[in-house]
Amino acid sequence: MLVQTKETTPFQVQTAQQTPKHYGITSPISLALPKEADLVLARKLTETLRPFAVFEEELELQRRILVLGKLNTLVKVWIREVSEVKNIPASVIDNVGGKIFTFGSYRLGVHTKGADIDALCVVPRHVERSDFFSSFYEKLKEQEEVKDLRAVEEAFVPVIKLSFDGIEIDILFARLALQTIPENLDLRDDGLLKNLDIRCIRSLNGCRVTDEILHLVPNIENFRLTLRAIKMWAKRHNIYSNILGFLGGVSWAMLVARTCQLYPNAVASTLVHKFFLVFSKWEWPNPVLLKQPEDCNLNLPVWDPRVTPSDRYHLMPIITPAYPQQNSTYNVSASTRAIMVEEFKRGLAITDEILQNKADWSKLFEAPNFFQKYKHYIVLLASAQAEKQHLEWVGLVESKIRILVGNLEKNEFITLAHVNPQSFPGPKEGTDNTMWVIGIVFKKMEGSENLNVDLTFDIQTFTDTVYRQAISSKMFEQDMKITAMHVKRKQLQQLLPKMAIQRSKRKASVHLLLCKYAEQSFQNVEQNLSTPEAKCSGETDGRVAVDPAVMAICSYFLLQKCQNFYSLHPSQGSRLTFESSGTSATKFYRWWCQEQIW
Repeated sequence: MLVQTKETTPFQVQTAQQTPKHYGITSPISLALPKEADLVLARKLTETLRPFAVFEEELELQRRILVLGKLNTLVKVWIREVSEVKNIPASVIDNVGGKIFTFGSYRLGVHTKGADIDALCVVPRHVERSDFFSSFYEKLKEQEEVKDLRAVEEAFVPVIKLSFDGIEIDILFARLALQTIPENLDLRDDGLLKNLDIRCIRSLNGCRVTDEILHLVPNIENFRLTLRAIKMWAKRHNIYSNILGFLGGVSWAMLVARTCQLYPNAVASTLVHKFFLVFSKWEWPNPVLLKQPEDCNLNLPVWDPRVTPSDRYHLMPIITPAYPQQNSTYNVSASTRAIMVEEFKRGLAITDEILQNKADWSKLFEAPNFFQKYKHYIVLLASAQAEKQHLEWVGLVESKIRILVGNLEKNEFITLAHVNPQSFPGPKEGTDNTMWVIGIVFKKMEGSENLNVDLTFDIQTFTDTVYRQAISSKMFEQDMKITAMHVKRKQLQQLLPKMAIQRSKRKASVHLLLCKYAEQSFQNVEQNLSTPEAKCSGETDGRVAVDPAVMAICSYFLLQKCQNFYSLHPSQGSRLTFESSGTSATKFYRWWCQEQIW
């Protein structure tokens, strides 16, 4: 039977009773039960997350369950057919079993609308990996619901990718040393790993880690809502990408799980705040552990800096709870860790304001302005002529960008290198190309205003590594190219898509204006205004009608962003009146109308 990830409606906030069971490797920091204010904030958090499509509708959830049920049935039929071909006794075939397990965000119950499903096909010992990539692949091809079927047999973790009735699914394969696969099989059993192929152990790892996480948190519903919030925050702040040296989904899940262990009775609103509190002050590289590591005497490599010298150099270790324990964040560099820790601190400051009712949850999920954050950038462009070649080329280049970041970090004149996880279509026409942007912070040198830094070696070392990898894997074509260039902030608009730059400019304008008006007092202006009322003209007397849609947008924005500075209320239908409090709301609104920011 498939494990369903259906959860209670997001409005329902779990309030766990005092938890006698001990979770994690230390005692809890607090066993305090939630107050009514915490529950109210948790409901507000849910409502704030809704527009981001993090909650799937019931109908879509049922469709996923139906698709997985069909896939599970297909696996059982296929295994019976393979068993018959291999002359397995009829008594065994009747109970041979086989099963589809899920892992990742779907199994955790935090998948978003339209997200893919990570699945694992578990088979008995007489079914070979070659069967999976031949007869099962052919069986999938026969299904009318299956589209975009492709096998990646030579990958580090071999996989079949497909779209089943419009739902993207990645299927891994694991062959256990069992004659039959029972329905109640618990993949957390370490004994299942005995005598297994290393590729099968890797394939099992996702399910085993996911299941362990769910067993190691005090309250699954509170964990889920907190994780949804943290994942959305990380994506909005451009720090969600394992391949680029930030954290991936399982790492964020483990950090949230550890927070839940430390505050076992807290609801999501409190847990989000405690998440930032704990990890903004965490003394890296001390590892994050959900349970004490166990040695199963299977001689599999595990993360242990006492034994493995390379493990001592991991900067932000977050250790998976299932044997063989691994560090899920080995890609993290000095720059990416510094960026994440800084974001943790900002998150703590914002959630402090939220808990004090000085801000609301929307402030936490505001996307920062990456293209105005740094003075210097490196633009990396990967191009190829054919679409299929381009997809392969982009995948390889992206997987190696962290090498470029590492090279830049080693440069004595560079303090930080921040790659934006979002890629963009490149400016070149007539070819498929993809672009990434890396923000650079140069060291301030005493007595030198202008600093000339040669980045040729750092970039050349990176491009040589990518080309060598492409040639050795026999995927290289002559039209596959990588180019990198240093640009200043103003030059980005010539390279990036207009929409990306326009969004950045608008966010920057609003941010700078708010800072200006927050820091300065316009007491003289206020004294000269006979009526502190907003209008589109430059006059200071009388009222002017404002379009209701504009009024609604401005009202919402001002309420969310400027509540510490002034209050506002709609009056007389479409008319907008400000009550000033040390800052000129009138002046702000005139600017707003003139700029037509929206």
